[in-house]
Amino acid sequence: MTFADENKALHLLENINYYRFSGYWYPLLADKQNHIFKQGADFETAFNLYLFDRELRKLIQSELEKIEIAVRTKMTYALSTMQDAFWIETPILFTNPNMYQSTLEKIMEEFERSDEEFILSFKSKYSNPLPPSFILLEITSFGTLSRLYDNLKPGKNRKDIASKFGLADKVFASWLHSFVYIRNVCAHHARIWNRCLRIQPLFPKNTGNTWLMDNTVSNNRIYYILSMIIYLLNIVNPKHTFKQKLEALFLKYPNVDRKAMGFPVDWHTEPIWK
Repeated sequence: MTFADENKALHLLENINYYRFSGYWYPLLADKQNHIFKQGADFETAFNLYLFDRELRKLIQSELEKIEIAVRTKMTYALSTMQDAFWIETPILFTNPNMYQSTLEKIMEEFERSDEEFILSFKSKYSNPLPPSFILLEITSFGTLSRLYDNLKPGKNRKDIASKFGLADKVFASWLHSFVYIRNVCAHHARIWNRCLRIQPLFPKNTGNTWLMDNTVSNNRIYYILSMIIYLLNIVNPKHTFKQKLEALFLKYPNVDRKAMGFPVDWHTEPIWK
């Protein structure tokens, strides 16, 4: 491997970590077993991949925030309308009692340690052990939200919430789980550019909105997650600029290999990506 500026490279390695960087120069190896680089491999190419990956993580986190808030809102409204505002405290709505109990305990912990003004105000005015769901879900994590939905009994409650996003309930549950996983990967600053995803979302058979036509694409690469984000943003924020931001990122880092991200050759012909 060659270095345009060895002092800069040394500074980066001292502050970012050799092993974090090694994931980005792995594609530059001709012999991965013996760690022999391809002819012309340079440190700057690996560093640009690192920078691209960092910006991609930030972009994904920003867009997932919008989706998470929309899911909270629609889930709270649907269940409060079909049940009541305190549906979280209704065990019969959930399939797995043990999972429900552990989730409820997690929610209560989050409630007790919250210093949000609206939580402190509720505690000062009411004696209820927990506030109504439209207050409570504002302080629960995305992971807790995903577990609540996943544990809902099959039937109208689950289907009505998923239908608001044009998905079957099982597919919607798997997408939420995948989003939580991806957000955790991003939050821990882990590599995502060419990552093989451990948790793989389901491929929907039917959707209420435009989805991928090619059902042979891999669901264990970031392309699939990006497509899921676009699909849901088209519903919750139709005027979003996520695709434009992604394209700007690719233009900024032209050497990034989209194939390593799971992009098929004809990805640009997909209506959802146009």
